[in-house]
Amino acid sequence: KGRVLSGLGDPIDGQGPLRTTTTYPVMNQPPSPLSRKRITEALPVGVKAIDGLITVGKGQRMGILAGSGVGKSTLMGMIARNTEADINVIALIGERGREVRDFLERDLGEKGLKRSVVIVATSDQPALVRIKGAFVATSIAEYFRDQGLDVLLLMDSLTRFALAQREVGLATGEPPATRGYTPSVFALLPRLLERAGNSQKGTITGLYTVLVEGDDMNEPITDAVRGIVDGHIALSRNLAAMNIYPAIDVLNSISRVMIDIVPPTQMQAANRFRSLLATYQDASDLIDIGAYKKGANPKIDEALNHIDGLYEFLRQDIYEDALFEDTINHLHQSVGEQVVS
Repeated sequence: KGRVLSGLGDPIDGQGPLRTTTTYPVMNQPPSPLSRKRITEALPVGVKAIDGLITVGKGQRMGILAGSGVGKSTLMGMIARNTEADINVIALIGERGREVRDFLERDLGEKGLKRSVVIVATSDQPALVRIKGAFVATSIAEYFRDQGLDVLLLMDSLTRFALAQREVGLATGEPPATRGYTPSVFALLPRLLERAGNSQKGTITGLYTVLVEGDDMNEPITDAVRGIVDGHIALSRNLAAMNIYPAIDVLNSISRVMIDIVPPTQMQAANRFRSLLATYQDASDLIDIGAYKKGANPKIDEALNHIDGLYEFLRQDIYEDALFEDTINHLHQSVGEQVVS
């Protein structure tokens, strides 16, 4: 824990060699489908919008989808610091060299680094090192899972992993297919993503960022990842422009296992939150130009009464650690429900 390694697993933090004799295969096989435990338990990550509305389960794989500059790395740092997982394994694949130290010292901080292992393969390194870095990080997560721990695997970004494989594919003579991506890219994604999840011993919860090209949520990598993972968290440039951070677009985000891991009261409150927010957003043009008169539509009136509370719930300071129980109480309050103590 607390170490920074290269894409090939060598220490690069100047703290000497790794003291271990255990070896793990880098290209390991995923657990058998029938040996995987079902996802039945929530993993609080300390971010209100996620814990309340897009709850992540232990062993779930989630995509974090966003264009450039919307706050993916900052959100990852918040999750790494605040999560209730036993250990973080963080893979920075294809990042700018300048951003690595920023992430370690500003986003992750001393508190986050103490219980993390960080794997770094910067954008200037060969494509094979960037690909290997993602698999090395997954192997390290598997090692800790086999110790019976709840592991959080954070990877930034899956898009740069795909670009590295495209580079290799084109160099070996593969034909470029959708938007220049080679067929091997789409074959390699499930081999990486399927290795996260539950085994009989422990859990790996995987959060993978996807850099959405041109803010097109249907571009090939985004589309392929959405079809493999168990849910996705979309970040919105519009919310970021309104200074709502983290800019999580809850209406376009989903956790496919949420219904299995949260009580019915939380599910009902989350559905009501979404319904109120959707009603307000549908009517926002009329409201902004002053064309809507109060009393014309009871649903819009209700949404107007609650909208400040909804946006207040979505906002969270970068260094604020939201406790799971407080988040659920805040969720009920934001939709006008009585909090039962």
